[in-house]
Amino acid sequence: MEKRNEVLELSFEFALQVIEFSELLEEKRKFVIARQLMKSGTGIGASIREAQSCESRADFIHKLKISHKEVQETEYWLLLCSKAAAYPDPPETMDGLLLSIQKLLHKIITTSRANNRR
Repeated sequence: MEKRNEVLELSFEFALQVIEFSELLEEKRKFVIARQLMKSGTGIGASIREAQSCESRADFIHKLKISHKEVQETEYWLLLCSKAAAYPDPPETMDGLLLSIQKLLHKIITTSRANNRR
């Protein structure tokens, strides 16, 4: 039986929500932020997935750090949408998912760094 990979599952679910919200932004003709959000929001899971076949622990950590940066960027685009009057608010579930992903990534990176020093 294959072990469950929560961060992979959450990032995939989040990417699906990003696609939906980006399409809504495009319907509202908010193309620039829709594209930026699509890139960073789907990049989170792509980097996490890439880390699963890393060449070393350092490579694994590096890929997850890239994913963590994508989380930060995505958080920025979502915050802009929520604060700008002419933009639709992102679904509340996106914030919760993003926070969960961020916490998991932080924990995995911290643990991997500690294990790398041993």
